[in-house]
Amino acid sequence: MKLLADNELIYGRLLPVDEPHLVGRYNKALKAFGLPETKLERFRIDMTGFSPEIAEELEDKQYLDPNGVNRRFVILTPEQETLPVVHTQFSNTAGLMHAFFDGNRRAVHAVTIKDALYGEIEDPVALVSGVEDLLAIDEVRFRVMSAEDMLGKATELRTLVDRLETSKDGWRDDAMLNRMVELARETGDIRQNALVPDQLVFAHTSYWANHFDGVFIFRDGRTTTVICDSQAPGFRRSRPWEVSYIDIADHARIFEYLSKSGRLQLPRASWVEPSEFFTHRADMAIADLIRLTDPDVDLIRADRVWLQTWMHRNAGLIAEQRIYPFLQEATREIGATGQVKISEVRADWRLMLCRATPDHEDQWLVNRLLARLSPFDFVSRFVFDKQGFYDAYEEYSDSYRAYVVNVLSTTYLNDKAALRARLYGLKGHQDDA
Repeated sequence: MKLLADNELIYGRLLPVDEPHLVGRYNKALKAFGLPETKLERFRIDMTGFSPEIAEELEDKQYLDPNGVNRRFVILTPEQETLPVVHTQFSNTAGLMHAFFDGNRRAVHAVTIKDALYGEIEDPVALVSGVEDLLAIDEVRFRVMSAEDMLGKATELRTLVDRLETSKDGWRDDAMLNRMVELARETGDIRQNALVPDQLVFAHTSYWANHFDGVFIFRDGRTTTVICDSQAPGFRRSRPWEVSYIDIADHARIFEYLSKSGRLQLPRASWVEPSEFFTHRADMAIADLIRLTDPDVDLIRADRVWLQTWMHRNAGLIAEQRIYPFLQEATREIGATGQVKISEVRADWRLMLCRATPDHEDQWLVNRLLARLSPFDFVSRFVFDKQGFYDAYEEYSDSYRAYVVNVLSTTYLNDKAALRARLYGLKGHQDDA
């Protein structure tokens, strides 16, 4: 992973924390979580406050996510809102954090001047033991505290102000008035500074969960569709009267569901040709085939002439694997007819030719699923399925790792938005992409 870290392909764009008062506030949050305080004088954090350096120090990558639910967070500064989420068990953690920042912007800015916010994104379950537990999560509540008890002091001051305004003799209570002055010195004028967050409950819609080798949950009004390994506990047994289940190995049914629900963009010349999506996938397929047959080949130095020579020498292998010829034929069909007759494509390969509908609200989630189902395309995997990418990267040879890092550094990192727009038709950003 060092090569990834050196090229900012893992733990990139994190916020340095090196001011003693911020380290002190972070330690108070750790102590409140029942964790040892850090001895580090400098570390980095993501949007949720997760720090890879502290995870290494504690020898616990799950220190903010101990049971895979009820994610903990630490907010030291409003600047965290613009950071990625680099470690999570749910695909919508970043979205929920954004919703919290959006709904409580004044409070976050006011409190973090003198304090830090910390707490949990509370789910209705304490432990995920089966699919039913994931289905039970339809909303979450932020339970928020503060390291210096600024929230508690603001709440106390608000109570005393209300008492003063409603009580006939409150102005005669010297002890109460002195306490109000003491609190106001710390909190400031709470009539001007909204210190207590007021939007704490948020919907938990379609998402991916990193449980049971990955579970995709899609919500369509009153119906829910679960896509995961059929061996996951609770598969087809949890709420079968209102939940549809699809085995993640059943590409035909996945295609049918995604296309019928409007989440899938079928192959048409209008987007395939300008994006060069099929060409990209074909190049990825050949690179993966070279990796499997000649893992020590230095692909960074391989030019088009070398690749063509390798392909001629291994024509039989390429024909046997079939993905490259399939994508080439699809490219020719698009050029000749403007579309691919998807009904004539073998059912388990149709998804290889598709991408998520760019304007659908589940576009990132669908592309995550599609990336997982075409694991040879490490670029798509890195953009949409980072956990899957990192797992696969561990199995690569050193030379292929160098090639992967080179490709991602010279293409994706140069202009993320441009590559996402061209290949996947996506606009805007995603916080862990």
